[in-house]
Amino acid sequence: MKRKAVDIVEPSNSKRQREHLLDYCDVRPRQDDQGATLWPASPGAIESARVFLKECASSQQKILIVPDKDADGLDAGVIVHRTLTALGAAASSIDVHLVAKGNTIHDEEEREAMKKKNPKYIIVVDQGSSAGPEVIDDPAVKSLIIDHHLSDDFPKDALVVSACHYPPVATSSLLTYEICKDLLPDIVPLIGYMCAMGTHGDLGNTLKWAPPFPDMQDVFKTHTKKSINDAVSLLNAPRRTAKFDVVSAWEALLAASSPKDILTNRRLLSARAEINEEVERQTHTAPKFSKDGKIAVFRINSAAQVHPVIATRWAGHLKSAKLEIVLVANSGYLPGKVNFSCRIARCARNRDPPVNIISSLKAVADLDTTDLVTRMGENFARGHKEASGGIIGIKEFEELMALMKVGEKSDPPLEGEKKTSKKTMQKSPQKNKLDGYFGKKS
Repeated sequence: MKRKAVDIVEPSNSKRQREHLLDYCDVRPRQDDQGATLWPASPGAIESARVFLKECASSQQKILIVPDKDADGLDAGVIVHRTLTALGAAASSIDVHLVAKGNTIHDEEEREAMKKKNPKYIIVVDQGSSAGPEVIDDPAVKSLIIDHHLSDDFPKDALVVSACHYPPVATSSLLTYEICKDLLPDIVPLIGYMCAMGTHGDLGNTLKWAPPFPDMQDVFKTHTKKSINDAVSLLNAPRRTAKFDVVSAWEALLAASSPKDILTNRRLLSARAEINEEVERQTHTAPKFSKDGKIAVFRINSAAQVHPVIATRWAGHLKSAKLEIVLVANSGYLPGKVNFSCRIARCARNRDPPVNIISSLKAVADLDTTDLVTRMGENFARGHKEASGGIIGIKEFEELMALMKVGEKSDPPLEGEKKTSKKTMQKSPQKNKLDGYFGKKS
């Protein structure tokens, strides 16, 4: 049966050239009462973090770094590690804890695993931004959280440095770099390229480094952007595999003296080949749309964490007058759960008001008249306004899809309302073409 064409606007001649999209750093930063820029976080919190790191290094006590699993989190973690050793901490006193597949630092098994390592200081980077008890059950342990995910709630008694309310929001590696770069005069060459790798990992390799972001010209003169971007791809690969081999990426990054050192790591190369093959296998799924046409839903079943990659890819290619969000749901990643990733469609990036994925997801959930929001829990609609998602039960996910009315025919246009033409589509590098999902060209 031929799929019904989705309403996609045909551009006028004056709009045939690619629409200008605002760059990430074009947003106006916050300012204090004297007009000084407030970025990348609260000045008081940044200074407190510096004091915390100096205390860690001078104490010669056990320090535990708890980085997130992606390039941004791992780079931020190694920036902390290198800063601590440069400040005088013994490398043997610094340990790492990598959270298991599907877990958060708030899960009891993770809290127990961290406690068994007997740290006196814990530094959590690129995760942990949600309400919870102390990072571990030991009042003598001091904790620092460095993160950029949207939240106003954090673990009890932790010192927090969050970039989430200071636009343009810094990545965790960039925030960590800004905290550490002024602690020692010679630290920048050791951590600058890691800041670039982590930031490109989260914000993409076309990012324009404009103020208030730091000037990275010296970094890119020393290390080519190609080597940095290729290293990011390799660092992200192990955690996407079914094996969830994050430790390989951490060890490779910790041992590296430049991005080029990462490019020859056999385990990372093998993991990337595995993920590329899985993305190619899973990416040809046909989308279904919410009744209002705002959300495109792709369903896959994979033990690998490829749903964010596929969401990002399709967000750059699907294009319609109504489309706002691309959602890729993976029912094979964790038993009994659906892991889903959402990205703003490229065609919707300049909408006014701006698309906010977290608000949109919560608005759908609020249509429920039972206890769906409670049952979905804390792992629903977390992350960023531009890149969010969740991990929820299969039953709850199906209820969410029902609230979106995914697959239902859209209502006919009201009388006098202008009917849009079928489509325009940006060229996709994928072998399957989007034309087949919307009917033949007229």
